[in-house]
Amino acid sequence: MRFSIYQASRQGGRRYNQDRIAYSYSRDALLMVIADGMGGHLHGEIAAQLTVKTLAESFQRHTRPKLRDPVNFLYGAIQRAHDTINEYARKENLPEAPHTTCVACVVQDDTVWWAHVGDSRLYLFSDNGLVARTRDHSTVQQLCDDGLITEEDMKDHPDRNKVYNCLGGFLVPEIEISRPIPLTEQDNIMICTDGLWSQLTTEQIAMTLRRFPLARAIEFLMDHAELRAGRHGDNLSVIAMTWESHDTNDGQTISTVAMPIDTFTTKMDTFIPSSADLAEDEVERVIAEIQNTIKKFSENNK
Repeated sequence: MRFSIYQASRQGGRRYNQDRIAYSYSRDALLMVIADGMGGHLHGEIAAQLTVKTLAESFQRHTRPKLRDPVNFLYGAIQRAHDTINEYARKENLPEAPHTTCVACVVQDDTVWWAHVGDSRLYLFSDNGLVARTRDHSTVQQLCDDGLITEEDMKDHPDRNKVYNCLGGFLVPEIEISRPIPLTEQDNIMICTDGLWSQLTTEQIAMTLRRFPLARAIEFLMDHAELRAGRHGDNLSVIAMTWESHDTNDGQTISTVAMPIDTFTTKMDTFIPSSADLAEDEVERVIAEIQNTIKKFSENNK
């Protein structure tokens, strides 16, 4: 495989960053995942962190050097993340489980599959523009589908933050999975949280990705979204990938041809709870609990 990839996350105008992003790749497969923690400044972060870590570890466990069935992998790994969040809430005696959105994407055999829960988005662009986009699991998306508001209205509607489908909690998540779509040279995949897409048009995203090297394009889009959102703007995070990239200007191009079969490269945010919320020993305890929860759940579901 040959691709360029870049990820970034910003706090925006919020006191905490509840977004989590990660990617992992083997010689023949690539995973990208993003999660946007919902509600409760600490608990949302934990749900998002558990999600990206569970997906990345599941990918590494099942990829040799590619996935046998990407659809089953996506469905099973996201369901496992949901169960892991609930197990954490049970062990910590939380009044309710923390919630998060999720988008996960697998690329292998020149083909892309994705799955999502909530209103974080995936966009797939070719030279001719938008090929596909996830459909938000939100109140405003339903209003748009019913013809009551336009897609542009969704960004400023008072119910914009009402998401009816998420990971964590007593409701079983509705995991929506795409059909497989072949990739061609220079196709772009971008997954992002609503802090980014709510401030930009699809045309702005497509044009920027087409005109600039990947890292420069993403930083430009984030600057623009952060500026438009102002000092009360949401967290904003993105992972973007250009397939079969020949761009050598930004140092983001990766070739996996020489990778050994059983090796992986992973880039993931580090979870560090704010010192304003927890004492130092409590920070260490929360991190250890997250690690133990994931480990035990993985062992029970091998």
